This record gives sequence, structure tokens and C-alpha cells, in this order.
Amino acid sequence: MSGGQTDTDRADTVKEFGEAVNMTPAALKKWLDTDDSKSVGQSDGDGESVGHASGRRIVRLLEKKKADLTDDDVAHMRKVVGYVHRHLEQRPSGDVTDTRWRYSLMNWGHDPKA
Repeated sequence: MSGGQTDTDRADTVKEFGEAVNMTPAALKKWLDTDDSKSVGQSDGDGESVGHASGRRIVRLLEKKKADLTDDDVAHMRKVVGYVHRHLEQRPSGDVTDTRWRYSLMNWGHDPKA
């Protein structure tokens, strides 16, 4: 393993990812096809937001066997966990059903209404 990552760190990251990502691959794929999904987030220049691209990668990660995860996959999982945790702390008041805040989180595989 590279980057000084232990088996325990890796297992912790996979577990935290499973807790942060509460959407199924099918639900996330369906969400990513919506206009609302495509309307939020920062673009990285190619027209697709960083979160939307991350969502597509999350679908692939959810469909992978744990034994097949690469160090790069686990690094992305750690990024997802960090994003979800940070974003949840910024929850707006009131009903969040139709908010850019919720849509952005859903692009990262977490539906706060679930």
C-alpha cells in the first residue's frame, strides 16, 4: 500500500464512505440524469461540475467489490466523506427539499432527506 495508509485506515475510510453515501447506485444514477443535479456545483471547465463528476465515480465505487478498490479509489472515498461532513455542517434553516444545498449533497451520494 502506498501513502503510508494502513489496512485499518483503509477499512475506516470504506466504513465512513458507506455511512456518508446513503444513496444506492441506481438512485444516484437516476439523480445524476436530472437537470437539478446538473444545475449545481463548480465546473472544472468541461461543463460538468466537480460534484457531478464525483457522483458518477461514486456510482462506480459503490458497484465495486471492496477487494478491488485501488488506493486512488480509497482516496476519493476519503474526499467524499470530508465533503459530506463539511457540507452537512452548513445546513440551511427551514425545508431543504428543493435547495441547491441538498442537490449538491446528492451529487456526492448523500440525500439529507433520506
